[in-house]
Amino acid sequence: MDWSNPVIGRVAYSKAGRDKGRLFIVIGVIDEDFVLISDGDLRPVEKPKKKRIKHLKYTKLVAENIAEILKSGRMPQNAEIRKTLNELINQLQV
Repeated sequence: MDWSNPVIGRVAYSKAGRDKGRLFIVIGVIDEDFVLISDGDLRPVEKPKKKRIKHLKYTKLVAENIAEILKSGRMPQNAEIRKTLNELINQLQV
């Protein structure tokens, strides 16, 4: 599997910009260069960050529950995104 592929629900670190080092979930793919990311806090789902793919470092983690919500046509709540990111951060640190 290609870990650099911008899959909806993929968890990624920002490599550049003022949000460098923060963890986000990809909530939309615009084209081959840009995705929409949200962390439910600094970047809520109502105002996702448009980010260049090359400025993201993808992890192997995929937020399956967020991906399912997005595929069903709904927008996840910010609390759901924050909770999922916290759970996934704990998995990364183990």
